[in-house]
Amino acid sequence: MKRVLVVEDDVLLGETLAYNLYLSGCVAVHVLSVASARMELRQGSFALAVLDVNLPDGDGFRLCGEMKAAGMTMPVIFLTANDMERDVLKGYELGAEDYITKPFHISVFLKKVAVLLDRHGARAESGCFYDGSLCIDFAGMTASLDGQPIVLTPMEYRTLKVFTANPHIVLTRQVLLEKLWDADENFVDEHALTANISRIRGKIEVVKPYIKTVYGMGYMWMGGAGQ
Repeated sequence: MKRVLVVEDDVLLGETLAYNLYLSGCVAVHVLSVASARMELRQGSFALAVLDVNLPDGDGFRLCGEMKAAGMTMPVIFLTANDMERDVLKGYELGAEDYITKPFHISVFLKKVAVLLDRHGARAESGCFYDGSLCIDFAGMTASLDGQPIVLTPMEYRTLKVFTANPHIVLTRQVLLEKLWDADENFVDEHALTANISRIRGKIEVVKPYIKTVYGMGYMWMGGAGQ
């Protein structure tokens, strides 16, 4: 089941959206503030975010900007009572995929959610990662950073595929070793894993960090999911 983050300070509306998302087959996490949304985003990944523009401790525009800056690639829908053209344009400029003005019909909301989840899922399954800076085509085995080609080894592509498929989740060294030891007996030991990740960091972390070391546990991909 796909997880959807709903950031809406109107308790009744937020719970109504969460309930209907549940009925449509999603796991909805409803929070009332920007602070709570940040906490949820740190703790797990989401397939979609529904953001109210006006919130008690901030606004959805700024939160969306933070999410995009952190490399989170899930689609975003803005909810607002304001349909002014400049606000709509601002939402799209920040990377939102849709904009819904209150009041609205639940059926319309659910249809928009379904379309975005299907579209985003198709992108993720296409075997590519792109966040506006780093571009990796796993099928074609090509990569670039800010438009400049990067040369990656087959093992580096496989490692990045594992990371981008599991964003914001701690992957222990044992899990990584198991995933990178394939049926062709391409064995990777702990020393080789450390060296492999170090080489990847040297190639892709020119502007910002993508792989976080979680000391005593393993590593975490901080750059969002493939799209």
